[in-house]
Amino acid sequence: MDNQELIEKIAFNIVQGRVEAEDEGFDEGLEGQPAVTELVEKALETGVDPKAVVIDGLTRAMEIVGEKFEREEYLIPDMLASAECVGVAMDIMSPHLLKAGVENKGKFVIATVAGDLHDIGKNIVSIMLKGAAYEVIDLGADVPTGVIVQAVKKNQASYLGLSALLTTTMRVMEDVINKLKEEGLRDKVKVLIGGAPTSRAFADQIGADAHCKDAFEAIDVLKTVAV
Repeated sequence: MDNQELIEKIAFNIVQGRVEAEDEGFDEGLEGQPAVTELVEKALETGVDPKAVVIDGLTRAMEIVGEKFEREEYLIPDMLASAECVGVAMDIMSPHLLKAGVENKGKFVIATVAGDLHDIGKNIVSIMLKGAAYEVIDLGADVPTGVIVQAVKKNQASYLGLSALLTTTMRVMEDVINKLKEEGLRDKVKVLIGGAPTSRAFADQIGADAHCKDAFEAIDVLKTVAV
C-alpha cells in the first residue's frame, strides 16, 4: 500500500466513522479491517508526512462528512462518529506534527455558556479545531461567565468560541463579552458564537466577531478573522 492509498484509506474510514478495526461502518463488511487508529499508526511507522495525513486525510474526510450532513445523508450521531475518528487521529499524530513543524494556529478557548448543558455541537467544533491545528482548551458545558473569562486570560487565548442551544441562555454570551471588556481583554480575543437560536444579527447585536452555523463554517470563518 503506497502513501497516497494509505491516506485515502484513513479518509474513507473517517467517513465511515470507524475508530478501530472491530468497529462496523456504514458500509457492510468492514468489521475486522484496519480502521483509523491502525491506519494512522501504520502511516507514521512508514514515514508518511503527518501534514499530508491531516490535509489530505482528516480535513478532506470531514469535508465529505459535511457535504453528507448538508444533504441529510448523515445525522448528528454520524457526524460525531467521524469527528471522534479525527480526534483519535490527532491524538496519535500530535507529537509527530510538532516534530514536523506544523504551525499551531493559536489558542482557542471553547465553552457552552452557563445554564446550558448542550454540548454535541461544541464537541464537534472542538474536534474540528484540533484537526485544523488550533490548540483547544475545551471548558465543557454550563460554564460560568467568570470561568470562561479567566480561561481566556490565563491561556492568553486568541480565540473564544461560545455555544448555546437555548434562547434563555444565549443572552449569557453578551455577559461574557461585557466581562471581557471589563477585564480589558476584548480587543485581544476574537469571539465566535454558535448554536441553534443564534444568528449573524444576534452576533452583531452583542458585539461578537462572527457567527458560525456549524463546525464547518467555524473553520471557514476563522480564515477571515485570524488574529
